[in-house]
Amino acid sequence: MNLIVNSGFVFDIFKLALYIACSYLALFVYARRFQTRWVTRLANKRFAILTLLTLLIVAVKVFEDVVSKESGPVDVALLRYLQQIVPPEMGAFFNLITLTGAAKFLVPATLMLSILFYVTQHRGQAILLAASMATGAALTYTVKLLVGRSRPELWSSTWYWGSSFPSGHTLSTAAFATALTICTAQIWPKSRYLALPLAVAWVALMGLSRLVLGVHWPTDVLAAICVGVFIPLAISLLVSAKQHPSAS
Repeated sequence: MNLIVNSGFVFDIFKLALYIACSYLALFVYARRFQTRWVTRLANKRFAILTLLTLLIVAVKVFEDVVSKESGPVDVALLRYLQQIVPPEMGAFFNLITLTGAAKFLVPATLMLSILFYVTQHRGQAILLAASMATGAALTYTVKLLVGRSRPELWSSTWYWGSSFPSGHTLSTAAFATALTICTAQIWPKSRYLALPLAVAWVALMGLSRLVLGVHWPTDVLAAICVGVFIPLAISLLVSAKQHPSAS
């Protein structure tokens, strides 16, 4: 805990909250002055827009810390702590969880569900799911190549291709789970009460599995969750704005 406090954790939280508030205020002022038709949508979608700003700003902050190598001590401390508190017997469970975030599972699932949505006349949902996964994959590989961060070597772990930042399994799972939750909620509104908790649990377990297995740093997972959730939310809001221009 002292390590986190000493690294400026509390001050970083304050700065992030200030950035988010200022960003939303600047967007609202811009809309009032130059895009008055946006004002109603900004008010109606306040929570969604604040969520997007939060995800984006946190992801950018983590990216900056990783590139400048400022997150290293906290990353190591958190991984060491997880290694101490998670029983070795849980390894098989987390291996199973991590398989659900692999391409060999998510790619066929995305194709099948996108086709199912399309043939059942839910074409917007089909596009949202497919576009979210394609964008997430492209962004993952691009950032991995640009950052080139080494994977943890704190203990023996399974070898994975590519650099550590961001966690591809976590980002893909977050994008898939978020997009699918949005799609099912649009088709069957009451399903969100079940879909949302399941999505949160899946993404959380996926991120935790990557840490427990020792193949990613905590900041890899945090950035992946932020970006993975951001992509389908942003696509959904953009599509909604185009479909209902009078409300925006």
